[in-house]
Amino acid sequence: MGDVSIVHTPVGKTYDTRLRDHLLALKMRLGSPIGLILPLVILLLWQTAATFQWVEPVFLPAPRKVAVAFWVMLTKQDLIFDFLASISIVGQSFIYGSTIGIGLGIAAGLSRKFEQFLGVTVDTIRHIPGIAWLPLIVLWLGIGAPAKILVIGKSVFFPLFLNTLQGIRSVEKRHIELGKVLLLSRRQMVLKVILPSAMPSIMVSLRYAAGLAWALVVVAEGLSGLEGLGFLIFRAQGLLLTDQLLVCMVVIGVVGFIIDRQMYALQARILRWQQGFKG
Repeated sequence: MGDVSIVHTPVGKTYDTRLRDHLLALKMRLGSPIGLILPLVILLLWQTAATFQWVEPVFLPAPRKVAVAFWVMLTKQDLIFDFLASISIVGQSFIYGSTIGIGLGIAAGLSRKFEQFLGVTVDTIRHIPGIAWLPLIVLWLGIGAPAKILVIGKSVFFPLFLNTLQGIRSVEKRHIELGKVLLLSRRQMVLKVILPSAMPSIMVSLRYAAGLAWALVVVAEGLSGLEGLGFLIFRAQGLLLTDQLLVCMVVIGVVGFIIDRQMYALQARILRWQQGFKG
């Protein structure tokens, strides 16, 4: 009997730990249940306003009508293909913009001369809004996906470049001195001291850039394009199809929330060593 308890107790503890980790990860992705209170209140107010016609239906259709419009758009109007077109553009823009932004940010952070080489050009281009580039890029590349990817990727690049650079420059001097005392090579210093110290700044900028890319795709598709959620929104506005407009807005909001939760879970996983104020 003693042997049985010795065998089973560690297994039980391992199972409990795994279950607790899974529940914690799920909570990070979905957020606290208290966050559902405000959306439910807003939905109730929306339904009340529609029921008593405080607002004309053409400006604010009832939630049920919006739900019906969602089903019609999903089954008969290829909403899924427009969604996939948008998510494809966002994914490519985010990958290209973040890869180049982090890569150049690390290079500039590790080399003062390289930062000075990029400084004037990057700071000048940074102050030109991405949408201001869109007409010129459309002139060069047309109204297809490459133009939108370039515009959104440019907007993703700058927060990642600046936060990566700032994260590296914010590494505490005593950490660098300790690395020198331990006789770390340049490569070891970068991989074991500098990049881990800069990682919180990089992860925050990645989370911000993912949300920014998803928001900008709507504007880019609305101003230039014949598919995607942004195109559907501007088309619904022109035809006074407010129910379809709200469907697109809800889809954009829900997907944006899911993207943010996934990025937050990734951030918490990578930075699980970090201890800070929990509120």
